[in-house]
Amino acid sequence: MSSTSNNPKMSTLLLGSLGVVFGDLGTSPLYALHTTFAGPHPIPVVADNILGVLSVMFWTIMLLVSLKYVIICMRADNHGEGGPLALLSLVNNLTFQNKKLKWCLTALGVFAAALFYGDCMITPAISVLSAIEGLDLVSYKLQGYILPITLVILTGLFFIQKRGTSTVGILFGPFMVLWFICLAVFGVISIARSPEILWALNPGYAIHFLSKDWGVSFVALGGIVLAITGGEALYADMGHFGKFPIRLGWFTFVLPALILNYFGQGALLLQNPKAIENPFFLLAPSWALIPMVLLATRVTVIASQAGISGAFSIASQSVQMGYLPRMEIFHTSGKARGQIYVPFTNWSLYLAVIFLVFFFKSSANLAVAYGVAVTGTMTISTLMIAVVMVKLWRWHLSIALPLIAILFTVDVIYFSANAVKILQGGWFPLLIAIISCTVLMTWKKGRELLFAEIDRKSVSMRSFIDGVNDAPRVEGTAVFLTPSSEGTPSALLHNLKHNHVLHERNILLTVVVEDSPYVTKENRILIENLGKEFYSISVFYGYMETPDIPFALEICSPQGLSIDLMSTSFFISRALIISGSNPGMAKWRERLFRVLSRNAMNAADYYKIPVNRVVEMGTKIEI
Repeated sequence: MSSTSNNPKMSTLLLGSLGVVFGDLGTSPLYALHTTFAGPHPIPVVADNILGVLSVMFWTIMLLVSLKYVIICMRADNHGEGGPLALLSLVNNLTFQNKKLKWCLTALGVFAAALFYGDCMITPAISVLSAIEGLDLVSYKLQGYILPITLVILTGLFFIQKRGTSTVGILFGPFMVLWFICLAVFGVISIARSPEILWALNPGYAIHFLSKDWGVSFVALGGIVLAITGGEALYADMGHFGKFPIRLGWFTFVLPALILNYFGQGALLLQNPKAIENPFFLLAPSWALIPMVLLATRVTVIASQAGISGAFSIASQSVQMGYLPRMEIFHTSGKARGQIYVPFTNWSLYLAVIFLVFFFKSSANLAVAYGVAVTGTMTISTLMIAVVMVKLWRWHLSIALPLIAILFTVDVIYFSANAVKILQGGWFPLLIAIISCTVLMTWKKGRELLFAEIDRKSVSMRSFIDGVNDAPRVEGTAVFLTPSSEGTPSALLHNLKHNHVLHERNILLTVVVEDSPYVTKENRILIENLGKEFYSISVFYGYMETPDIPFALEICSPQGLSIDLMSTSFFISRALIISGSNPGMAKWRERLFRVLSRNAMNAADYYKIPVNRVVEMGTKIEI
């Protein structure tokens, strides 16, 4: 009875994971093998190369996706969440005693998140473009419509983001199921015609291919790596569906379908090397070509949606962890807390995607840029997971070191094979990552300097309370938002200085973002009575949550502090940042920080505080 009742829930999670998690990996057959043989650095389409490439591709998928991400990385969950920032948060907790190591790993983790953001830009462009390119096989007259149709689909996709994905999310799974069935069926039919392609399962063919001509194999690796794009996204989406449904879907359905399709394309090339023009679509019977183009278009939109949602998650986590200024974040579902819409991220992504389509013009050209972002992120994640293996899981070094060495070596080789293409397009994700990383690290450093200066200039709260015995009081509650509960908020000092009164009850409110993704309701509030009707309230949130101050104050009642919002005023300090005589960072970074600070979302709006209850006070601070 129990197992039966659990089956619907598991089947729903499994269907959902197929619809979201595997979109990127599932669309790789559209371009991976074609790019390897016919990309910017083509290699001869002969039997030895076909068997060698497929063997390397198979064992790369098994090593880097199955072993590294599905088995190992998914063990490194931060309260159920995965991805570069979740892993960074986990590693920071393990290295807090070693400041230099923590700083290095933080920089690497932030850069990995920035690379992942660049990856999220390329995914919609290459996925949709590779699907629409199938029209060229239907009729050469349709070639001129490929770019316009791609742009129309992408534009529509970004314009509907504000509606949220919850209403159409249930449709994703069935489309992906049909997609993977088609991949497997067409692959099996082709393999049956040339079963000798199965010899590629022997790792000896991979070793022979890699060793016989290093120049050819090194170039081929830049295309082969496209078969594993989506591995990092698979790990990042773990929090939405859980480990078991993703692992089950991968090993029982997705992995077999992908391998059968790749080997089916290889078998087709053994029969007809000219099919390298587009081995994916030529694998299908002629009668199925148009339906497959339509299905591929639908599936690539799904894969694109997963990339866009990933970018929204990165932006939201960055804001909460203090790496980005406050920005508008909308929750598009009342049931699924992970479904959000970030307008700034959406439209910056849209402009980047349209630029990519116009600039690169084909999926083969875009594939060059794709590999750098993917392999860079994978290499950094291996270094960070190594820390987890040794410090958290306490694996014996005789097991951990060889495994880490193998994974890291493979990652570095793939990154090197793609790095040689930086001038041909790989510069784009690197440029995006460098810009993004600079913004993230500058905002984080600037906030640290700002808070340090506020703390340095602030008056002890205890001294302030002891000295306000005779200050007149007015009715109501005053809430002062402050980054630290130790010093007296400047807004409180200014209010007393200019208005010469205090409210009958005064609350110092500090928002604390934890290293875990979510905080339970029981651990949300910490109240401290400072005496003389002064209270310190700390409100705790996870980095996947959006603060809501009025709601947080409402749940103070069970702890003995009842707050009537209608008689409460919120005092917020707005800092005017100026350059000090001994700046804590380079001048250009100071200027960037000031620009970011000026454009940050208003604190009252971000914390959902009613604007008619807010009093804002300015203060000048040198950093």
